[in-house]
Amino acid sequence: MKKTTVFQNGLIWFGAGVSLAEILTGTAFAPLGMAKGLAAILLGHVIGCVLLFLAGLIGARTGRSAMETVKMSFGQKGGLFFAFLNVLQLLGWTAIMIYDGALAAGGIFDAGHWVWCLVIGGLIILWVAVGVTDLGAVNKIAMAALFVLTLVLCKVIFFDGSAPLAAPDGALSSLSFGAAVELAVAMPLSWLPLISDYTREAEKPLRATLASAVVYGVVSCWMYVIGMGAALFTGEADIAVIMLRAGLGIAALVILVLSTVTTTFLDAWSAGVSAQSLHRGLNAKRVAVAVAAVGTAAAILFPMDDITGFLYLIGSVFAPMIAIQIADFFVLRRDRFDKPADMRNLIVWLAGFAAYRGLMRLDIAVGYTLPDMALTVLLCVAADRLTGRKAGAAAE
Repeated sequence: MKKTTVFQNGLIWFGAGVSLAEILTGTAFAPLGMAKGLAAILLGHVIGCVLLFLAGLIGARTGRSAMETVKMSFGQKGGLFFAFLNVLQLLGWTAIMIYDGALAAGGIFDAGHWVWCLVIGGLIILWVAVGVTDLGAVNKIAMAALFVLTLVLCKVIFFDGSAPLAAPDGALSSLSFGAAVELAVAMPLSWLPLISDYTREAEKPLRATLASAVVYGVVSCWMYVIGMGAALFTGEADIAVIMLRAGLGIAALVILVLSTVTTTFLDAWSAGVSAQSLHRGLNAKRVAVAVAAVGTAAAILFPMDDITGFLYLIGSVFAPMIAIQIADFFVLRRDRFDKPADMRNLIVWLAGFAAYRGLMRLDIAVGYTLPDMALTVLLCVAADRLTGRKAGAAAE
């Protein structure tokens, strides 16, 4: 297998960060104002990206895909449960990204929602066909164009406007600081079950993983700030409208369509890799194409305007999962890859899942992910000590 460089890994996660979904999520921070909103964005991304780094490092050091690393904590059959959930969430993300991209593109050039869904879906399939390590010049050109056009968007929002305005009517007026932090954590958290699919192929595991987490974190913060700034400085949460007012025209279409394609490609590709954990006879590229096709159809048929509930569901499933992996790999040095299932860790995960859903009822300044993961790690270590003592007593 051809190894990826540190630069290639950084490029992949630059593409993941430049996302319309992240810009749109950023508009929800407007009720907090610029200072508090920026603090929530930065705090949430620090939490999320540290976890993203640790998750990616497990795959980088073991050479295993994301869902294969899950089996190190939950066993072969236990890992299948999370692989199935991951394929479902990736299919959901694929549909949501295509829907958002088509909606925004249609705001600039109204060719019909279904037409834009087909265009974006077709480009994603093309990206999948080219592959991760063979994107070469095509991906570099796309990333350069996105970088330049996003700078233009920043200029329009922050330098061609005036003082901050009141939040637009569509913003979440009841958003607390803790809920805002969790919305910032949510995006890097949603990539946790994917990152090892790319870091496992890295030439330099530690550097590539660090570059992936840092690049994604910086770019993701940038996207959130663009969305928040759009809502605060222009009074408009629709990015397509802002770009039209600025006279960007074709450039607006390029940034919206390409950012959607480069991000959603990662979702579709990782769905294919995760599907291989379910059945080794499956071809990752073919599954990825199928996921892109099904996601396109779903984007055409179903409305997907509010994704906050979806983000919180992802957090409640995957935050305790990665907490157990971190505890097993970095603290307990425990590997259950060759076992059918690890019921102890599955019970700890269920407790972590329930705790996350319970924490959502509280207003915690650091969000729900950090306390939930701390609790899950403690439960994991305590369970290991308890079962170790019982084993020792039985041996005596």
